[in-house]
Amino acid sequence: MKQVEENEKVTKYKLLFTAIILAVYTAGRFIPLYGVNTAVYQGSRVDADSLLMQVIGGDSYQYSIFALGISPYIISNLVSQLGILGMSSDYKAKMSPRKIQRIMLAGMLGLCIVQSFLKINGLEFVGEGNILYLLKTVAFLELIVGAMLIFWISELNKKYGIGGATVVILFNISSGITNIVRGHTGKEMLIPLLLSAVMFLIMLILENTEKRIPLQRVSIHNIYADKNYMAIKSNPVGVMPVMFSTAFFMLPRLLVDLLCFISPQNGNLAWWRDNLVLTKPLGLMIYLAIIYLLTIGFAMLLINPKDTMEQFLKSGDSIVDLHAGRPTRRYIRKTLFRMSFFSATVMCVCLGLPLLLQILGKIESTLSMLPSSIMMLSGLMCSFGREIVAIHSYDVYDHFIFI
Repeated sequence: MKQVEENEKVTKYKLLFTAIILAVYTAGRFIPLYGVNTAVYQGSRVDADSLLMQVIGGDSYQYSIFALGISPYIISNLVSQLGILGMSSDYKAKMSPRKIQRIMLAGMLGLCIVQSFLKINGLEFVGEGNILYLLKTVAFLELIVGAMLIFWISELNKKYGIGGATVVILFNISSGITNIVRGHTGKEMLIPLLLSAVMFLIMLILENTEKRIPLQRVSIHNIYADKNYMAIKSNPVGVMPVMFSTAFFMLPRLLVDLLCFISPQNGNLAWWRDNLVLTKPLGLMIYLAIIYLLTIGFAMLLINPKDTMEQFLKSGDSIVDLHAGRPTRRYIRKTLFRMSFFSATVMCVCLGLPLLLQILGKIESTLSMLPSSIMMLSGLMCSFGREIVAIHSYDVYDHFIFI
């Protein structure tokens, strides 16, 4: 056995690959759709709603080839994963990764078609008549190809880089923060910065604390028997619900936009379209309700009480002072519900307070997204940092080869 003289620095290569992916993504954000009259959007006002869409979209004004952003990928991936989690264990075992990916891609393509159709009908083009139809067709195809390209580079980054699709969201949030602070005075930013600091500390606490449920393991009979526990993070599923809530917030808007396109004279539909935005109370309430549902739902699905109970029954382990079986499942379900409900409440207060202040006119609309962006950025950076540490730990080990 011979030790390799130089260890291959995996972290360095993965970070370099992620940097290349971000360079490609950045370039795509500055390529406008063919025939779009970009002069119409220069100097346009960027409000809270458009900044929120930038988290999953490619740019603030939504006229680049990456305008659909990562939302089709996020929504289709989430729906397919939720469908798989709801299946029986036997059926899940028969599902191949390739089949799951085909299902996800089919859903993603359907979403891309609907979103692209609505997007091009909301953009200004330079041509008229038959030329206009041609320009819209080309832009329609560009949007679909752009969304598929984002999916492709995200999958490549998942395999060869760090962070997968999360790094694209991190980049969007960072760009959004830059757009938020640009052109504002220190006095205007005082309240948003104070709220941002509080939310940053709250998210760090939630991401780095956990509840430890003591376990009794039948295979351990030494001094470490009393140190076994099941850990549940204070924020059980992190900021993932916040990211997905942004994507899911688009679904009722897409539906209303589609209905308005079919029936443009319908006043009720026009009212819903105008109020399903974060600058209106109705849109804010729906957005916060989505966060509640996703936070609790993700916790119950990803930390499945039934699967945990079955694992305990198979291994013979149990929670201390609690019978295995249904009492264990009820206890875990109640614990998860309390923790996820508390986590959702904290995040909704953090996200909703600045948006409520901007509805009341206390904060400028653009600045209202600064605390929310900082909160999402801090949560994602915790996960991103843990992944870098895990990969770096691989580099510090001595590697051996057999001869």
